Amino acid sequence: MTVVDRTIVTGFRDQMLNTDFGATGWVLKDYIIDVYPNLIPGVKTPALWMWGSNSSGQLGNNTVVNRSSPAQTITGGANWSQAACGYQHTACVKTDGTLWMWGGNSYSGQLGDNTIVDRSSPVQTITGGTNWKQVACGYFHTAGVKTDGTLWLWGRNAYGELGIGNTGIKSSPVQTITGGANWTQVSASSSFVGFSAGVKSDGTLWLWGFNGYGQLGDNTTVNKSSPVQTITGGTNWKQVSCGYGHVACVKTDGTLWLWGNNTIGQLGNNTTARRSSPVQTIAGGTNWKQVACGQSHTAAVKTDGTLWLWGFNAFGQLGNNTTGSRSSPVQTIAGGTNWKNVSCGSAHTACVKSDGALWLWGFNAFGQLGKNTTGNRSSPVQTIAGGTTWKLVAGGIDFTAAIADGNY
Repeated sequence: MTVVDRTIVTGFRDQMLNTDFGATGWVLKDYIIDVYPNLIPGVKTPALWMWGSNSSGQLGNNTVVNRSSPAQTITGGANWSQAACGYQHTACVKTDGTLWMWGGNSYSGQLGDNTIVDRSSPVQTITGGTNWKQVACGYFHTAGVKTDGTLWLWGRNAYGELGIGNTGIKSSPVQTITGGANWTQVSASSSFVGFSAGVKSDGTLWLWGFNGYGQLGDNTTVNKSSPVQTITGGTNWKQVSCGYGHVACVKTDGTLWLWGNNTIGQLGNNTTARRSSPVQTIAGGTNWKQVACGQSHTAAVKTDGTLWLWGFNAFGQLGNNTTGSRSSPVQTIAGGTNWKNVSCGSAHTACVKSDGALWLWGFNAFGQLGKNTTGNRSSPVQTIAGGTTWKLVAGGIDFTAAIADGNY
């Protein structure tokens, strides 16, 4: 990261106030603290907060005690840019391009540090580096895209979820068998029987791993240990999300497609029949912007800022003030047209609004809603921390991570 000369900093003092340095990458926070402490009250940098289940140290606060209200990781810091949560592990990218991980690791080496030792405080993958761009956590495996477009995976590989042409566990990062330097986004399944999906810069969509529900979208139910394209093919895929046994993907034309397990209506096509090739939700439309899959429910934001959910709802994870499952999309009871970034845990949902407020609902036995309680909620509530500086949120199986601008 470049450190700006102090004379330049002085000349732009007014500009620096209320500037998000985590986004610009202009100045190291420590440099400002040391050289211009008078600027600190107005400087905004992104801090990481976590709450919920912590049985394997996945909250990164050097304990294994659950938290029902947001707390920062033990490393603290204010330069986090992206977070991902799995079953019992967490991975986050910093604005300097470094990748940090913590939580469960004893089963498969999903922290990528070449060990099988759980970590309750953040560690870097053994490959290190400062060019990580995006990371995704599965149940027992992890995937990350670098700024050079390469895709790396590590952890459990019993079903070929690492995409390396075999089923051997890897406790340090390896590239998929397809290699290449044109990956733009990756997603990893929250299922014990793992699978993965990735989008390339040419708009093609690739999937690999467990396929018992047809979630690879290749019109079969045969597992694949190397990447394959969905049967629909195409070069206009944009953003993909993997659930427990289903997949959802938004195309560049704004259409939303889903496939795989559908026993509780998680495909949103008004049926409960599994599909091994992509189908559109019954809502159709060409204004879908972002989608997220939970264990058996799905949530998606439209370009008009509305939020829609469908699938399993026994814990109120659809946010419509009921606990009845839905096989076609419904809006949360909160309604509104300012939803921005949605993420799903196993049975809870979290979403940031364009005004910077963070709302959560659904299953809460481990405090994953951040309300300082453990009661389920079937309509959206804000974390006890409140505030309107939240930038993004990530849902784990039973815990949550979110990045907010903090004043330092």
